[in-house]
Amino acid sequence: MHSNMSTILALLLVFLSALNAQPDVSRTILVDKRGGGNFTTLRQAIDSIPSNNLLWTRIFLNHGVYVEKIVIPKDKPYIILQGDLKYPSVVEYGDGGNVVESPTFKLEADNFVARNIVFKNTYNRPNNGKKIIQAPAASLRGDKASFYHCTFISVQDTLHDGLGRHYFNDCFVEGAIDFIWGNGQSIYEKCKIISVTDRIGLAGFITAQGRNAANEPTGYVFKDCHVNGTGPIFLGRPYRNYSRVVFASTYMGNIITPEGWSEWLTGPLNLTTFSEMNCKGPGADMSHRVSWEKKLSNEEVAYLTNTASFIDKEGWLEKQPK
Repeated sequence: MHSNMSTILALLLVFLSALNAQPDVSRTILVDKRGGGNFTTLRQAIDSIPSNNLLWTRIFLNHGVYVEKIVIPKDKPYIILQGDLKYPSVVEYGDGGNVVESPTFKLEADNFVARNIVFKNTYNRPNNGKKIIQAPAASLRGDKASFYHCTFISVQDTLHDGLGRHYFNDCFVEGAIDFIWGNGQSIYEKCKIISVTDRIGLAGFITAQGRNAANEPTGYVFKDCHVNGTGPIFLGRPYRNYSRVVFASTYMGNIITPEGWSEWLTGPLNLTTFSEMNCKGPGADMSHRVSWEKKLSNEEVAYLTNTASFIDKEGWLEKQPK
């Protein structure tokens, strides 16, 4: 009896361990624009993955610049897009004027990981003689997506952090006008946020978060980040009435406007949640901030800045393959 019980307990432990283990990557697809892999384009690699895929598939991009407009459709979840850490691959395209059609990279699927990839929209590249317009480098509308050591480059509407829970670690985001925007529920940790308002000749805006109601769990949290570049630039403006943006323990260069935050439409500003805590640097001086900036309680700060409570209650982040 004792032996049987021990066997059952041992099997149960193995089962529980398997449940908590990180899932295996079922296969790796190598993309090499010079012909040394399975495919020469990223589009071909995505097309090769079956619809309603349920097994993690890694697409490894060999070093190079891939001039492609990419969509990962909703029926193709569980994709890891990975480049080399030392020599990240670039996915770029030059289209502008439409936030739905212009993004270089569009993520519609859930369960996605990107590592060591540069996403760039070249439409507003310097000295091209064109007027600066909306030109997203990436548009994210899938849930449970994480980005490590990735770069997002454009000028206006660079990163559409649109829908879903997202985690960014050690990423680089560059822009001048509403360059992180949408209604995502996201934490940016140890990221570099770089302003290029010298390209537009007037004050810009880092964020335009679009929370629609007080009971929506969405918002952007910047934790241990570094904000610098050219100024002047506002930390954000409310894209919707209940816009929520928090900067915590973040360095701010002297490019931040004294007011910190800007009005936009005619909505009631007391509904927004714009807040800063424990930030440092010359741009973090709060003595002239707008009167409607919120001071959050210690409990609210702890909830919003903790990955497990704000975006990862299900534990999805830890279960993604490394």
